[in-house]
Amino acid sequence: MATTSRSFVGGMANRANPAFAAGVVAVPLVALAYGVTVGPLRHLTYVHVMAGVLWTGIDLFLGLVLGPVIGGLDESEKASVFRRLTPKTTFLMPSLALVTVFGGITLAQELGKFPHAGPWIALMSTAIALPVVLLMARQFDALTDRRTLAAFGLLAVVHAAWLFRTLPEFAMTSPEIAAALGIVVLLSIQGFGVLLPGELRMYREMTSANPDEELIGAIGMRNAKLSGIQGVLQLAIIFVMVYVRF
Repeated sequence: MATTSRSFVGGMANRANPAFAAGVVAVPLVALAYGVTVGPLRHLTYVHVMAGVLWTGIDLFLGLVLGPVIGGLDESEKASVFRRLTPKTTFLMPSLALVTVFGGITLAQELGKFPHAGPWIALMSTAIALPVVLLMARQFDALTDRRTLAAFGLLAVVHAAWLFRTLPEFAMTSPEIAAALGIVVLLSIQGFGVLLPGELRMYREMTSANPDEELIGAIGMRNAKLSGIQGVLQLAIIFVMVYVRF
């Protein structure tokens, strides 16, 4: 299983260009790690803002510009575009999303804007992790698979223990922070529960013995449309964050 997973990721990285795949994952994560450990607050702010700008801009471009252009192509041309695009976005977008969200939460805590963060983070993680597992399993027709049930059960137990430990400390945060966390939950569920597994399904179909170009195009167009929704949600969270900061 581990070998299969490594070969799957390695094959996608080769299609994306190994240097690109490594760079778009390593550079943001290293920059974030520096910012949350020994770097100045200014550096963490830059990393959070820059990752967020790229995440939002790319999603809006995919949904509002590239999606309509690809939608006018025939099935083979759509599949051809997504064969080149999907391996790159599979590495790029989750990396930008994780850095933006983690950096933003850390920054809010450092600025004193997010007191009582522990219970809220536990609630947010629970609201994201459990639906994501179910949505991913649904896309791969694995809802009744033993590994899915085991992963879901483990996550449920871990999060239940986390909530049990932190909820006694729960206190209301600011409406802006609460709104931002709610939007992050929606973004994360859609991104990791729908978009990412869709890209994995496309790659699996691309590398099959007899690729279904219609399926590749259909999933790709669905993801492009959802990327536009992601971009709108990100614009909403930017609006909220301006009120938090100023």
